[in-house]
Amino acid sequence: MIIVKLKNKLALSGAATMAALFLGLNASAARMDMVDVSNNNGYMSTAEYVSMRNEFGVKALTVKISEGTTFKDGYAASNIANGQAAGLYVNGYHFAHYKTKAQAIAEADFAGQAAKAARLPVGAVLATDVESQEANSQSKATNDRNNAAFMKEIQKFGYRPDIYTSGSWANNKMTIKSKTSWVAAYPYVVSSKNWYSNNHAWQWSSTAKFRISYGGFDVSQLNDNYYTAGQKSTVKPTNKAAVKANNRKANKHTYQPYASAKWIKEKKIYTLKTAVKLRTGMSTSSNAIAILPAGTTVKTDQAIIKSGYRWVRQPRFNGYGYLATGPASNTLEYVKSGAFHTYYTVKSGDSWWTIAQRNGLSMTTLASQNGKTIYTTIYPGQRLVVR
Repeated sequence: MIIVKLKNKLALSGAATMAALFLGLNASAARMDMVDVSNNNGYMSTAEYVSMRNEFGVKALTVKISEGTTFKDGYAASNIANGQAAGLYVNGYHFAHYKTKAQAIAEADFAGQAAKAARLPVGAVLATDVESQEANSQSKATNDRNNAAFMKEIQKFGYRPDIYTSGSWANNKMTIKSKTSWVAAYPYVVSSKNWYSNNHAWQWSSTAKFRISYGGFDVSQLNDNYYTAGQKSTVKPTNKAAVKANNRKANKHTYQPYASAKWIKEKKIYTLKTAVKLRTGMSTSSNAIAILPAGTTVKTDQAIIKSGYRWVRQPRFNGYGYLATGPASNTLEYVKSGAFHTYYTVKSGDSWWTIAQRNGLSMTTLASQNGKTIYTTIYPGQRLVVR
């Protein structure tokens, strides 16, 4: 996802000072203040949430409630109940597919009813997660209108509204104002970054690990008290030393340098023939920064051959993005390596989590190698690459 802004230091003055006092911990590292979960994470116990709180400093939990006008997350009720039992502030989100104002209102009504059924407490945040292909095909003005309609409608159920989206879409596909919103953007190196500090929350990783929980998790840093019920957090970890150590570990750069291949200078402007994922590293399992649509022009400065792909590097004002390219001089298509794949056919009751666990993969890797995200709904009969 494209990142809009970064700061190397947290300016401890005025409101920022209050935010630092409220949030605590080391300001030089991104914090794991909030975790968000869905059916893709499977069943989450109270003990797991207690561990997240005591050992990792998690204060708030945001639970997937629904998607579109037909899908209700089957784990929403247990996630809410177990998160509350662990003493966390609990919120919810709805994955949006709306394209019109009427559809946005209908989805808000569906989400509100599903949230009530799952016992999401009144006064919690119920955010609209806007990153679908439907939203990608709309104008900024249309998305703004639809998001406003959803947020106005969801308040009728007693929930506080917000928008979740990627950094590449913020103020590009939709308006994201200061003092609002939850923005996702994943740095190549997290330590010392403080992106989106003027928004409610910054989701900085989708692969965070917790000691007694399986798989990777989305974690966010909270910049104010919006996701803690509009009040100063009273959630206190019992092991501050563990929180500090785990926080530093999560911020470490984990990618290894590629010693067997060398970059060559290649300053070119590419025009995409098809949608391509811009990634944080030179691997198809690296986090996607953004999905660049067909017709996008990309300026690159270097190229490399690695792992069966030709990669190019895109300089960005906050670092670099990487795209896998084909051998032709002016296309950005994957190289056909001729490798054989093993497929799995989705069955009723399957989720990204269960399929990934069965095949020894992380959910993010499984989804990525199938050109999807872990938020994409999968259906019985669908074939997924597992090897």
